[in-house]
Amino acid sequence: MSDRPRVVSFGECMLELSRQADGSARLAFGGDTLNTALYMARLGADVAYATALGPDPWSDELRAAWSAEGIDLDLALTDPDRVPGLYAIRTDDAGERTFTYWRETSAARNFFALRDSARAAEAMKRADLFYLSGITLSLFDDAGRATIHAIARAVRARGGKVAFDPNYRPRNWPSHSAAREAVAAFLPLVDWALPTFEDEQALMGDATPADTDARWRAAGASLVIVKQGPDGALASDGGPARLVETAPIQPVDTTGAGDSFNAACLHALMSGADLVAAVEAGHRLARQVIQHRGAIIPVDRMPR
Repeated sequence: MSDRPRVVSFGECMLELSRQADGSARLAFGGDTLNTALYMARLGADVAYATALGPDPWSDELRAAWSAEGIDLDLALTDPDRVPGLYAIRTDDAGERTFTYWRETSAARNFFALRDSARAAEAMKRADLFYLSGITLSLFDDAGRATIHAIARAVRARGGKVAFDPNYRPRNWPSHSAAREAVAAFLPLVDWALPTFEDEQALMGDATPADTDARWRAAGASLVIVKQGPDGALASDGGPARLVETAPIQPVDTTGAGDSFNAACLHALMSGADLVAAVEAGHRLARQVIQHRGAIIPVDRMPR
């Protein structure tokens, strides 16, 4: 790999509507794979975000914001007939959040139908790290997911890594079985697995984090990090799995916690850190993120 590996994160960014303490609404942006790409860029990675936006002013604002963060926009395609999706966040007293989505006709869902998508797919195959999530898979039909599989196989054939967070969200799928089948089909193409135990429990029926670790390792993942929120993360890279704890903290808003963890962890791994150091880097950034409202914290609040 080069001194500064090329990262491609693939998925959807939407406009984000959240309620503020004074009762007003704040419009921002977010999306699991975009959040991870943005935080990786802040940490110094060479990151391109693959997605589709529209020709509208909101899309222009997204492009400008991403560019200002240092994200490469070459793979952010334009759908002339669609606009970004929208989601609203409600946060309870414990900092846990619920989401409402308006995304059925978003531009990102039409990515592989766009004229420039073949060029983008070829560029994605040249990534040193190809990152996506179960939400990415949920955007597309079987043909679209087959193209994603082909991209992942090409990345691995060149010696790159495929990193995947299942990030199961039931509302994104037509059925539980559809989600389970799509994720299970992608398992053998994953090098670095970043599941959250609560999601795996709901999607795959895992009884313990150790079950999640064992299932991913059996599927061929060389590195597995099972995120467990305040209980730390169970991590393995060929040897016995070990629990890497995190310092307790009272969250303000858990939006973006897993995405930011993934960013710092992946950046550390791509920079040569060992497994425990990478997980600890993930914990540090996630702890900072959950002390603020919204998925993206101010630049000056990034850990030093």
